[in-house]
Amino acid sequence: MTSYQVVGIGNAVVDVIAQCDDSFLAHMGIEKGIMQLIERERAETLYAAMKERTQAPGGSVGNTIAGLGNLGLQTAFIGRVRDDALGRFYETALHGEGTDFPNVPVEEGELPSSRSMIFVTPDGERSMNTYLGISAEVSTEDVSLDVVENTAILFLEGYLFDKDHGKAAFLKAAQGCHRGGGKAGIALSDPFCVERHRGDFRRLVAEQMDYVIGNEHEWQSLYQTDLDSALKQAALECELVVCTRSGSDVVVMRGDERVEVPVKRVVPVDATGAGDQFAAGFLYGYAMGQSLETAGRMGCIAAAEVIGHYGARPEVDVKKLFAEHGVI
Repeated sequence: MTSYQVVGIGNAVVDVIAQCDDSFLAHMGIEKGIMQLIERERAETLYAAMKERTQAPGGSVGNTIAGLGNLGLQTAFIGRVRDDALGRFYETALHGEGTDFPNVPVEEGELPSSRSMIFVTPDGERSMNTYLGISAEVSTEDVSLDVVENTAILFLEGYLFDKDHGKAAFLKAAQGCHRGGGKAGIALSDPFCVERHRGDFRRLVAEQMDYVIGNEHEWQSLYQTDLDSALKQAALECELVVCTRSGSDVVVMRGDERVEVPVKRVVPVDATGAGDQFAAGFLYGYAMGQSLETAGRMGCIAAAEVIGHYGARPEVDVKKLFAEHGVI
């Protein structure tokens, strides 16, 4: 039986990335700078239209877990893929990165493995077109108690909270993690998902989560109030609260303690994965028992690295970057 430092549960999505210009987006009817869910036929059309595409294992929490593996932690990722070419690629890629993937590809099922077509324009904006496929079907049967009861930290992807079987899987995982003495947390992921399931999200945060990471829009959606009031309410209900803000300081709160971590503005090459790698850096600090400020700085350093190149996963030894910035 393996003991893990961090286990993630999320959508197992293969990222397919191509560069394009704004005229291509307009021609294909792609809305710039946002993530859109698409159907299977649309996914096949966009995939065929991509030139010089690169392929990488993705998904929000999957990217975070890869970042934590880059930092040397013992990690596992719970997700669902089909036994098809993309699903086998995903499994092989995770193992190649040193992350355990306990769930073998599903041999039978109507839905194929998930993929996200990401079009990157010269200004670094990414326009994501995601076909969720089988990854959104994660349920309690995918959650191994041998895994979640033997991790120090559990990290859940808010997107999976959109379906009842996903909610049940999260509850099973969080309860198993707590039985083993671990800490469970979630990334809110999307303000619209939060809006659709606000009551259930509020109960999950207050009753099961030891930490929550979200951006300003997600926190405002969760509590239906201004950001400052939302964060104060969250800090009353959850042990550790993290808020990223566009172009502004990161806020980290634990009880009466509030830290604002400055963000150094950089021009992005590709903004894909910035939030995911912020979470990786922050959770590394959290796992290592660092102060809130240091953990926040680690998150900012990891995010800055990933937006400096194409793709959602680190390309250098991020721990060396931490040393260069004096946080380790």
